[in-house]
Amino acid sequence: MTISLLIVLAGAAAAGFAQGVSGFAFSLVALSIWAWAVEPQLAAPMAVFGALAGQLVAMPWVWRGFDLRKLLPLVVGGLIGVPIGALLLPWLDPSLFRFGLGLFLLLYCPLMLRLPDSFVWPNGGRVADGAAGLAGGILGGLAGISGPIPTLWTTLRGWDKDTQRGVLQAFNIAMHVATLTAYSFSGAIGAETLTMFGLIAPAVAIPAIMGVLLFRRLATRTFRRLILLLLLVSGFTLVWSSIAQWI
Repeated sequence: MTISLLIVLAGAAAAGFAQGVSGFAFSLVALSIWAWAVEPQLAAPMAVFGALAGQLVAMPWVWRGFDLRKLLPLVVGGLIGVPIGALLLPWLDPSLFRFGLGLFLLLYCPLMLRLPDSFVWPNGGRVADGAAGLAGGILGGLAGISGPIPTLWTTLRGWDKDTQRGVLQAFNIAMHVATLTAYSFSGAIGAETLTMFGLIAPAVAIPAIMGVLLFRRLATRTFRRLILLLLLVSGFTLVWSSIAQWI
C-alpha cells in the first residue's frame, strides 16, 4: 500500500467521522488531508462522492428530523446553484477559492460563538433560506462543500438539532447527486476517479456511523457550539492548506 493511498483512506475515514457528527464537514476535512496526495481535479469529485456515501450511511439515524416544507427552499436554490458552480470550476484558482472560504469562516464563526445561545435571527424567511441553498449549491458545484453556508444560516435561524440535521442531510444528498451528475456530463469522472470511489466508500462507512451515534447523544446547545467550532477549525485548515500550496 502506497503512502498516497494511505493518505486517501485516512482522509476518508477522518472526514466520514466528522460528517457523521456534524452532517456537513466531509469535503472540508478530506480536502485538507488529500491536498498532500491528490490533484485538485481528482480530489473534487472524490470529495463529493465520499460526502454522498457518508450522508446515505447516516440517514437512518437522522431521518426523524426531516421537514419537507423547510427543505424545499434550500433545494430549489441549491439546484440552481450547482450548475453555476460547475461552470465556474475551470475558471477559478482552487487554492484562492479555499483561502477565501476559510477566511470567511475564521471571521464569522468567532462572532457566532460570542452570541448568546438563545440568539435567533427571525428575518429573511423562505427567500433567505433559498439564498442560503443557492450559495451552498454554488460551493457544492465548485468543490463539493455545499454544507457550510446552509449550516451557518440554519444555526442562526435557531433550528433545533434534529430538524437542522434531518433537513440538511437531505439537502446535502440532493446537492451531491446534482454535482456528481454535472461532473459526469463535463467529463470530470474517469476510470481513475471511479477506482478511487471504490476505495473511499468502505473507508467512510464505519466512521460515519460512529459519528452519527455521537451526534445523537449531544444536546442542542452543545451541538450548536460543536458545529461552530468545527467550522472554525475547517476555516483554519482551508487557509493553511492554501498558503502551504503557495509557499
